[in-house]
Amino acid sequence: MVPLPDANTLYSALDALNLLEGKPPMWWPDYGTFAVVVGAVLTQNSQWTRVEQSLANLDTAGALSAEAIADADPGELMELIRPSGLFKNKARVLQALSAALLEAYGDFETFRNEVSREWLLEQKGIGPETADSILCYACGRDAMVVDAYTARLLRAFGFEHESYDDLQAWCVEGIAGRFEAQELPSIYALFHGMIVEYVKRYKKGREVDVEALAPLL
Repeated sequence: MVPLPDANTLYSALDALNLLEGKPPMWWPDYGTFAVVVGAVLTQNSQWTRVEQSLANLDTAGALSAEAIADADPGELMELIRPSGLFKNKARVLQALSAALLEAYGDFETFRNEVSREWLLEQKGIGPETADSILCYACGRDAMVVDAYTARLLRAFGFEHESYDDLQAWCVEGIAGRFEAQELPSIYALFHGMIVEYVKRYKKGREVDVEALAPLL
């Protein structure tokens, strides 16, 4: 088994593989927009290709804004996001979140600048991963997203985490001291993106092959 590196070393090794070549600058499409908020909800228990179909439907319908979603007919919204699965529950979450966003912040730009992780976690249907995805990719904050891809990669090195917070802490502790504070939003965004792309490329069934990283660690 390849020994577990620290997060700083892992970041550098992933970066050397050019995993994000051809991807958007911050990996997540439409970085810094309300579309990320919607995508972060829709991607729960869904493949990204299906999320893209739903986002395209919303965009075509002129419904890819907090105002449009908050005011949408629930049935029509469900149909627009049907490709993402669990569309009834996700439509309720999106409408409640959009309405709460507008009530608390007035518009997306104010939300983007002022929202806190605590506020997001108070919203129904928003867990830590979704909240951090919104903070990182919609709001440009220094929030490290960890997910099933992160867990699978670190498990291949023999690292077993007990919780989302443990997994996130491992990533943050190894990265935060290396970069200036103003760099961290982009570093965390790219670190998460590289992890996802590596696992997609080097998965073998339920396992992840880390031999491609070994010479770089």
